[in-house]
This record gives sequence, structure tokens and C-alpha cells, in this order.
Amino acid sequence: MADATLAGVRARLADLDDPKIRAVNEKHGDDHSVNLGKLRALAKELKAQPDLALELWRTGDTNARLLALLVARPKQFGRDDLDRMLREAGTPKVQDWLLVNIVKKTRHAEELRVAWLDDADPVVASAGWTLTVDRVAKKPDGLDLSGLLDVIEAEMKAAPDRLQWAMNHCLAQIGIEHPGLRARAIGIGERLGVLKDYPTPPNCTSPYAPVWIAEMVKRQA
Repeated sequence: MADATLAGVRARLADLDDPKIRAVNEKHGDDHSVNLGKLRALAKELKAQPDLALELWRTGDTNARLLALLVARPKQFGRDDLDRMLREAGTPKVQDWLLVNIVKKTRHAEELRVAWLDDADPVVASAGWTLTVDRVAKKPDGLDLSGLLDVIEAEMKAAPDRLQWAMNHCLAQIGIEHPGLRARAIGIGERLGVLKDYPTPPNCTSPYAPVWIAEMVKRQA
């Protein structure tokens, strides 16, 4: 691209800004206002630019931070950098992209997963549970799955929304991936009733764990 300076890139983001996108996202607790497909196209044009990524992140702007996470290199961040970035992420989309595009690709992922699970901040704790979902699905060896179910059973019902959602995902993932614990996972979901009445569009799977588990197991058959 012609201008890959911070000012030039922010000008490009301003050109892509769409108030209608922001209005829709604000209803869901986010404030990004650039079409994500266009944001990814801009990142592809820029390619990896670690220094620019840091500058974009420091602006505090959600659009800039999402772009930063696409042009950064995971290895450029230390453990403390990642912990700080999660705590200042601000919105669900930035948190999600930080986990998916950066944290999961670093050698610090497991250490942070364990630390974040017990954090007093429910948003930080939700990140720990999100990383745990990944472990349950891909590398369950060494995880105390029954212990995770104990915590979910005791704490998920009263958890704040983002933490509750992540814990519910972990509950469903355990039930989907581990037949020996499936009945218990379904039973916990039925007793707690979390997300049972969540509005689910046609042709989408309900996030209510018993239904979610049953549907995914059926697809695996």
C-alpha cells in the first residue's frame, strides 16, 4: 500500500468506517465500525508489521486494535504483554481476536490459561475458560475434566454473561468430546438451564448445552 505509517493506516480505517456497522455492534457490547472482511483485506495488504501493530494497539481504538492483531507476530509478545493486553482489550471482539490470533499461537498460552482461570476479573477468567475449551478439544491429556465440571456446576449459573458463556462452551465441549462424561455434562446443563431460552436462528445450533451436545454428537455419528 502507498502509506503504511500509523497516520496513513488510520486514514484508511477512517475511510472504511461505517456508522451502521457500529450501531449494530454496539447492541452486542462491541464498537467496531469496519466490515471485518475489509479489515482482513487491509491486513493482507499490509502483511506482518510488528512495529505498526504496537502503534495501532496503543491508539486504544477498536478498529485499529483488531487490525493490529492481524498484522502482529505472536512471538513478539511476552507473557506479561499478553496479560496486559487482555486486561485492556475492552470489547469482546478484541478479546476474542487476541486469543485466537495471538495468545493461542504463543508458548505462553498454557501458563496464561491456568492463571486466567482463577482471576477475580470475570472477563479475564472468561479468557481462561476459552483457552480451556481449546485444550478440551485438542489436548485434553493432563486436564482434570471432572474437576472442571465441578467448578461449572457450582459457579456457572451465577457467573456474569461473558464468563458464563465461556464456561457453558467448556461444558458442551466436554460432553461432545468425552463420552464417559457426557451424561454428567448433559445433566449439569439440564439442572442449571443456562441459555435454555436463548433465541437461536433457524438452522443454527442452540447454545443450551444438552441440545448442543446432542446435535454435535449426532453429526459425528
